[in-house]
Amino acid sequence: MTPPADNFGSDWKTKPTDRFILRWIKVHLSARVTPRLLQYAWIQPWMITLTSSLLGMMAGIFFASGWGWLAGLIATMAQVADGVDGQYARLTGRVSRAGAFWDSVLDRYADGALLIGLVVYLTRVPDLLPRWQLLMLGALALVGSNLISYTTARADTLDLDMGRPTLASKGTRASAMIFAALGSLFWAKLPLLALIYLAAHTNLTVIARLIRAQRQAGGAEA
Repeated sequence: MTPPADNFGSDWKTKPTDRFILRWIKVHLSARVTPRLLQYAWIQPWMITLTSSLLGMMAGIFFASGWGWLAGLIATMAQVADGVDGQYARLTGRVSRAGAFWDSVLDRYADGALLIGLVVYLTRVPDLLPRWQLLMLGALALVGSNLISYTTARADTLDLDMGRPTLASKGTRASAMIFAALGSLFWAKLPLLALIYLAAHTNLTVIARLIRAQRQAGGAEA
Protein backbone atom coordinates (compact mmCIF):
# COMPACT_ATOMS: atom_id res chain seq x y z
CA MET A 1 0.00 0.00 0.00
CA THR A 2 1.36 3.43 -0.97
CA PRO A 3 1.93 5.81 1.98
CA PRO A 4 -0.27 8.92 2.12
CA ALA A 5 1.02 11.94 0.25
CA ASP A 6 1.33 13.86 3.54
CA ASN A 7 4.16 11.54 4.57
CA PHE A 8 6.34 12.93 1.78
CA GLY A 9 6.21 16.58 2.82
CA SER A 10 5.86 18.91 -0.15
CA ASP A 11 8.90 17.94 -2.23
CA TRP A 12 6.77 15.69 -4.42
CA LYS A 13 4.75 18.60 -5.77
CA THR A 14 7.42 20.26 -7.91
CA LYS A 15 10.91 19.87 -9.33
CA PRO A 16 13.74 22.37 -8.79
CA THR A 17 13.55 23.31 -12.48
CA ASP A 18 9.85 24.29 -12.31
CA ARG A 19 9.36 28.02 -12.65
CA PHE A 20 6.66 30.63 -12.30
CA ILE A 21 3.29 29.53 -13.66
CA LEU A 22 4.25 25.88 -14.01
CA ARG A 23 5.09 25.70 -10.31
CA TRP A 24 1.79 27.37 -9.41
CA ILE A 25 -0.17 24.89 -11.54
CA LYS A 26 1.54 21.92 -9.93
CA VAL A 27 1.22 23.15 -6.36
CA HIS A 28 -2.37 24.44 -6.51
CA LEU A 29 -4.00 22.24 -9.16
CA SER A 30 -2.07 19.06 -9.94
CA ALA A 31 -1.37 18.39 -6.27
CA ARG A 32 -5.12 18.23 -5.61
CA VAL A 33 -5.52 15.43 -8.14
CA THR A 34 -2.41 13.29 -7.59
CA PRO A 35 -3.14 11.98 -4.06
CA ARG A 36 -6.55 10.74 -5.24
CA LEU A 37 -4.83 8.45 -7.75
CA LEU A 38 -2.66 6.66 -5.20
CA GLN A 39 -5.44 4.19 -4.44
CA TYR A 40 -5.22 2.86 -8.01
CA ALA A 41 -2.05 0.80 -7.94
CA TRP A 42 -2.43 -0.29 -11.56
CA ILE A 43 -1.81 3.22 -12.86
CA GLN A 44 1.65 3.78 -14.31
CA PRO A 45 3.19 7.27 -14.67
CA TRP A 46 3.56 6.83 -18.43
CA MET A 47 -0.21 6.42 -18.69
CA ILE A 48 -0.72 9.87 -17.19
CA THR A 49 2.01 11.32 -19.40
CA LEU A 50 0.36 9.89 -22.51
CA THR A 51 -3.06 11.12 -21.40
CA SER A 52 -1.70 14.62 -20.89
CA SER A 53 -0.10 14.63 -24.33
CA LEU A 54 -3.25 13.33 -26.03
CA LEU A 55 -5.32 16.02 -24.32
CA GLY A 56 -2.87 18.66 -25.52
CA MET A 57 -3.05 17.42 -29.10
CA MET A 58 -6.84 17.23 -28.88
CA ALA A 59 -6.88 20.86 -27.75
CA GLY A 60 -4.90 21.78 -30.84
CA ILE A 61 -7.44 20.04 -33.06
CA PHE A 62 -10.36 21.85 -31.45
CA PHE A 63 -8.48 25.16 -31.69
CA ALA A 64 -7.89 24.62 -35.42
CA SER A 65 -11.57 23.78 -35.83
CA GLY A 66 -12.58 27.17 -34.43
CA TRP A 67 -13.57 26.04 -30.93
CA GLY A 68 -11.08 28.23 -29.09
CA TRP A 69 -12.79 28.24 -25.69
CA LEU A 70 -13.15 24.46 -25.71
CA ALA A 71 -9.50 24.11 -26.73
CA GLY A 72 -8.59 26.29 -23.76
CA LEU A 73 -10.50 24.07 -21.33
CA ILE A 74 -8.94 20.88 -22.69
CA ALA A 75 -5.47 22.44 -22.72
CA THR A 76 -5.95 23.42 -19.07
CA MET A 77 -6.71 19.79 -18.20
CA ALA A 78 -3.61 18.76 -20.14
CA GLN A 79 -1.45 21.15 -18.12
CA VAL A 80 -2.81 19.83 -14.85
CA ALA A 81 -2.24 16.23 -15.96
CA ASP A 82 1.29 17.16 -17.06
CA GLY A 83 2.05 17.98 -13.44
CA VAL A 84 0.31 14.90 -12.09
CA ASP A 85 2.52 12.36 -13.88
CA GLY A 86 5.73 13.51 -12.19
CA GLN A 87 4.06 13.89 -8.81
CA TYR A 88 2.57 10.41 -9.05
CA ALA A 89 5.94 8.95 -10.04
CA ARG A 90 7.67 10.55 -7.06
CA LEU A 91 4.99 9.49 -4.57
CA THR A 92 4.97 5.89 -5.80
CA GLY A 93 8.75 5.58 -6.20
CA ARG A 94 8.49 5.07 -9.97
CA VAL A 95 10.72 7.94 -11.10
CA SER A 96 12.89 6.92 -14.04
CA ARG A 97 15.05 8.51 -16.72
CA ALA A 98 12.86 6.89 -19.37
CA GLY A 99 9.80 8.51 -17.82
CA ALA A 100 11.46 11.92 -17.81
CA PHE A 101 12.43 11.41 -21.45
CA TRP A 102 8.86 10.45 -22.37
CA ASP A 103 7.55 13.52 -20.60
CA SER A 104 9.92 15.90 -22.39
CA VAL A 105 9.34 14.44 -25.84
CA LEU A 106 5.54 14.18 -25.60
CA ASP A 107 5.37 17.72 -24.22
CA ARG A 108 6.80 18.95 -27.53
CA TYR A 109 4.02 17.21 -29.44
CA ALA A 110 1.33 18.71 -27.23
CA ASP A 111 2.81 22.21 -27.28
CA GLY A 112 3.32 22.07 -31.03
CA ALA A 113 -0.22 20.86 -31.66
CA LEU A 114 -1.72 23.68 -29.60
CA LEU A 115 0.42 26.28 -31.35
CA ILE A 116 -0.40 24.94 -34.81
CA GLY A 117 -4.07 24.89 -33.84
CA LEU A 118 -3.80 28.53 -32.77
CA VAL A 119 -2.31 29.51 -36.14
CA VAL A 120 -4.95 27.61 -38.12
CA TYR A 121 -7.64 29.23 -35.98
CA LEU A 122 -6.29 32.69 -36.84
CA THR A 123 -6.32 31.94 -40.56
CA ARG A 124 -10.09 31.49 -40.23
CA VAL A 125 -10.65 34.85 -38.50
CA PRO A 126 -11.78 37.53 -41.01
CA ASP A 127 -10.06 40.92 -41.37
CA LEU A 128 -6.81 39.81 -39.79
CA LEU A 129 -3.23 39.65 -41.12
CA PRO A 130 -2.51 38.07 -44.51
CA ARG A 131 -2.17 34.31 -44.29
CA TRP A 132 1.54 34.33 -45.17
CA GLN A 133 2.27 36.66 -42.25
CA LEU A 134 0.35 34.41 -39.85
CA LEU A 135 2.27 31.39 -41.12
CA MET A 136 5.57 33.25 -40.71
CA LEU A 137 4.70 34.21 -37.13
CA GLY A 138 3.62 30.63 -36.47
CA ALA A 139 6.91 29.26 -37.81
CA LEU A 140 8.91 31.68 -35.67
CA ALA A 141 6.85 30.80 -32.58
CA LEU A 142 7.21 27.06 -33.19
CA VAL A 143 10.97 27.20 -33.77
CA GLY A 144 11.53 29.63 -30.91
CA SER A 145 9.48 27.55 -28.46
CA ASN A 146 11.40 24.39 -29.31
CA LEU A 147 14.72 26.22 -29.08
CA ILE A 148 13.89 27.42 -25.57
CA SER A 149 13.69 23.81 -24.42
CA TYR A 150 16.67 22.75 -26.52
CA THR A 151 18.98 25.56 -25.36
CA THR A 152 18.02 24.90 -21.74
CA ALA A 153 18.92 21.21 -22.04
CA ARG A 154 22.04 21.89 -24.10
CA ALA A 155 23.28 24.55 -21.67
CA ASP A 156 22.93 22.08 -18.80
CA THR A 157 24.96 19.51 -20.73
CA LEU A 158 27.72 22.03 -21.51
CA ASP A 159 27.61 23.57 -18.02
CA LEU A 160 26.72 27.01 -19.36
CA ASP A 161 24.96 29.53 -17.15
CA MET A 162 21.86 30.89 -18.91
CA GLY A 163 21.09 33.31 -16.10
CA ARG A 164 17.78 33.85 -14.36
CA PRO A 165 14.62 32.06 -15.55
CA THR A 166 12.64 33.87 -18.21
CA LEU A 167 8.97 34.21 -19.14
CA ALA A 168 9.58 31.99 -22.17
CA SER A 169 9.31 28.76 -20.20
CA LYS A 170 6.89 25.97 -21.08
CA GLY A 171 4.35 26.88 -18.42
CA THR A 172 4.22 30.53 -19.49
CA ARG A 173 3.98 29.68 -23.18
CA ALA A 174 1.14 27.21 -22.59
CA SER A 175 -0.67 29.63 -20.29
CA ALA A 176 -0.49 32.40 -22.90
CA MET A 177 -2.14 30.11 -25.46
CA ILE A 178 -4.72 28.87 -22.96
CA PHE A 179 -5.75 32.37 -21.89
CA ALA A 180 -5.95 33.43 -25.54
CA ALA A 181 -8.04 30.37 -26.40
CA LEU A 182 -10.48 30.98 -23.55
CA GLY A 183 -10.61 34.69 -24.30
CA SER A 184 -11.40 34.06 -27.97
CA LEU A 185 -14.98 33.45 -26.85
CA PHE A 186 -15.21 37.19 -26.18
CA TRP A 187 -12.71 38.55 -28.72
CA ALA A 188 -11.93 36.35 -31.70
CA LYS A 189 -8.66 38.15 -32.48
CA LEU A 190 -7.12 37.72 -29.01
CA PRO A 191 -5.02 34.65 -30.00
CA LEU A 192 -3.07 36.91 -32.38
CA LEU A 193 -1.54 38.66 -29.36
CA ALA A 194 -0.43 35.32 -27.96
CA LEU A 195 1.12 34.37 -31.30
CA ILE A 196 3.06 37.63 -31.57
CA TYR A 197 4.27 37.20 -27.99
CA LEU A 198 5.43 33.64 -28.64
CA ALA A 199 7.15 34.52 -31.90
CA ALA A 200 8.96 37.55 -30.47
CA HIS A 201 9.79 36.63 -26.89
CA THR A 202 11.03 33.09 -27.46
CA ASN A 203 13.41 34.07 -30.25
CA LEU A 204 14.68 37.15 -28.42
CA THR A 205 15.40 34.89 -25.43
CA VAL A 206 17.30 32.44 -27.64
CA ILE A 207 19.37 35.28 -29.12
CA ALA A 208 20.15 36.54 -25.61
CA ARG A 209 21.27 33.03 -24.65
CA LEU A 210 23.55 32.82 -27.67
CA ILE A 211 25.18 36.11 -26.72
CA ARG A 212 25.52 35.01 -23.11
CA ALA A 213 27.12 31.72 -24.13
CA GLN A 214 29.60 33.52 -26.38
CA ARG A 215 30.57 35.90 -23.59
CA GLN A 216 31.16 32.95 -21.26
CA ALA A 217 33.32 31.29 -23.90
CA GLY A 218 35.32 34.49 -24.29
CA GLY A 219 35.76 34.78 -20.54
CA ALA A 220 36.96 31.19 -20.29
CA GLU A 221 39.57 31.78 -23.02
CA ALA A 222 40.78 34.92 -21.27
